[in-house]
Amino acid sequence: MDNSQRPDQSEQYDRLWKLKTVFDTLDDNYSKFYNPSENMAVDEVTVKYRGRVIWQYIPKKRKRFGIKIYKLCDEAGYMCAMRVYLGKDSQSATDDMTATHATVRHLTHRVEGLEHELFMDNFFSSPSLFDDLDGHKINSCGTVRPNRKDMPPDFGPKQLKLKRGDVRVKKKCGGTNYCAARELS
Repeated sequence: MDNSQRPDQSEQYDRLWKLKTVFDTLDDNYSKFYNPSENMAVDEVTVKYRGRVIWQYIPKKRKRFGIKIYKLCDEAGYMCAMRVYLGKDSQSATDDMTATHATVRHLTHRVEGLEHELFMDNFFSSPSLFDDLDGHKINSCGTVRPNRKDMPPDFGPKQLKLKRGDVRVKKKCGGTNYCAARELS
């Protein structure tokens, strides 16, 4: 693409405007040519890169510098959907939905109603996300941070006196609770 076609840098500015057609084509073809298995996972991956783009520095990862991509994969490892992280996503966040909640909803919109199982780590999971996914007929499970908003009172940081290796589990049964596990390591 030519730089003369660059959009105005307003609040809605897309920093990936040159690559948007590539990402849209990939995303469309993921769903056209592959039916994902029932077990799926949401996670983030860092693509090693040190060029002139928004990059992440994550000191605990093997690839410390790079482009962060959120992805939805099935149990065979096939990537069914992806979203490039471009900095804090305040446009998709609302009072009821955090930016990570909105990211998971964006990634899973094509498997709504199919009763797939979705697994995630504590970066993504929250009680409100589990309830939202359940409403869209996506079963979910993941580790949670005890200080997340809307955690049940017996799952708070002060109530969980866990020792190394201890696990506390809640499971959704008939719409009353949600699935969550907390392991101290």
